[in-house]
Amino acid sequence: MGWFKRLKDGIQTKTKFKKEAPDGLWHQCRECNNTNTVKEVTENFYKCPKCNHHIRIGSHDYFDLIFDGKYETMFENLVSKDFLKFTDLKRYEDRLLSVKEKTDASDAITVASGKVNKKTLVIAAMDFSFIGGSMGSVVGERIVRAIDHCIKEMTPFMIISKSGGARMMESAFSLMQMAKTSVKLAELSRAKVPYFSFMTDPTTGGVTASFAMLGDINFSEPKALIGFAGPRVIKETIKRDLPDGFQRAEFLMDHGFLDFIVDREELKSKIDDILTIFERPAAK
Repeated sequence: MGWFKRLKDGIQTKTKFKKEAPDGLWHQCRECNNTNTVKEVTENFYKCPKCNHHIRIGSHDYFDLIFDGKYETMFENLVSKDFLKFTDLKRYEDRLLSVKEKTDASDAITVASGKVNKKTLVIAAMDFSFIGGSMGSVVGERIVRAIDHCIKEMTPFMIISKSGGARMMESAFSLMQMAKTSVKLAELSRAKVPYFSFMTDPTTGGVTASFAMLGDINFSEPKALIGFAGPRVIKETIKRDLPDGFQRAEFLMDHGFLDFIVDREELKSKIDDILTIFERPAAK
């Protein structure tokens, strides 16, 4: 395994990927096996220049692509605790320490406030590198606090989902975040503050079953895996072959679950368009 590092100064996040070449020089696309320099991939919005495969990137990568340069992270003081003393292959406490050291992320979601073409937006972006982007109590609490902030400031809110689902190490506490975040999003709706849900690969499990599908606008990256249970589980349950492209963004788009699919290169301009549509009239 190797680290795919961004070339900008002062950036700490890293995205893990498989490759055989030395660190920081080459990237081999997992879809078409084409090899490009990390610089070429980075300048192409972290997409394969040959097949346009969207490489998984972290929360700060998205912030850099979307915001007008500067942004401010929020609620970083909230951190996960091993309150159940859970152990599987290793202790949950040890797993948390290990993943924080490897990823530089404080949890599976990071909240930031910034400007998109001078329009204020709060984004909560998930990091798959942090225990599979699993939804634990801190993920839910950061979303809730972000919503409270958006209601107070009347600022649009966006979540970038990238998750394997609920975090089993927190048992029912993680499942409670589904109801908790859904209730708070209802409050956001009643306050007439827009919420945009942007789904990336993969968006699955309890995240799909709660806040990921509750946006005023639901959209995704191309070919993103979006669903609750995985295709293998569904196939074994219903004892039938699944349609081609099942649970991919294009399939969901055709069946009315998404409003549109956006290439990462056009992401900022699309968000700007949405913010313009939902912009509040200036007070007279």
